[in-house]
Amino acid sequence: MTKAVYLLLLFFFTLFSCQAEKNVSKYPDTVGDISFDEKLDEAGFEKCGKGKGIPFSFQYYHGPKMFQYKGEKIAIVEKLKKEYIYSEKKINGYITVRFLVNCEGKTGMFRLKHMNSDLKDLALDEELENKLLKFTKSLNGWMPKEIEGLKVDYYQYLTYKIEDGKVSEVLP
Repeated sequence: MTKAVYLLLLFFFTLFSCQAEKNVSKYPDTVGDISFDEKLDEAGFEKCGKGKGIPFSFQYYHGPKMFQYKGEKIAIVEKLKKEYIYSEKKINGYITVRFLVNCEGKTGMFRLKHMNSDLKDLALDEELENKLLKFTKSLNGWMPKEIEGLKVDYYQYLTYKIEDGKVSEVLP
């Protein structure tokens, strides 16, 4: 069985095993999918999977390696230290940037989520959020994920923990 057929069977099994009948839903095809938005996304960014017969994108935790960045997370942390991104406001919370890495290692479809330290959806500092979004978009060491020898698109995220207006930790 070819890898593409294997992945396609896995997709259909997952899709139909949890629902007896197809209902019209307000949710995306797969929970967590990011839909293209012409106001937010670059027109030239493309998912590769559909051209290979894979109708969905994987999550960062699928496959043998969960974090696929050249130099690992430490390279991102070191680059962030050099940029010295902070807020004048003494805020605490989390800023998460979620995005898609395609089968060529290119990134796109960035989405931002902010939470206070009680994990309540709350804007912390728009300027800081924009700086961290720009920083995340500048990271160009993402590697394509390979599953069963096939390069696939996958969702990745970085969560920046903010303490007293400064990034104290990068997750995952």
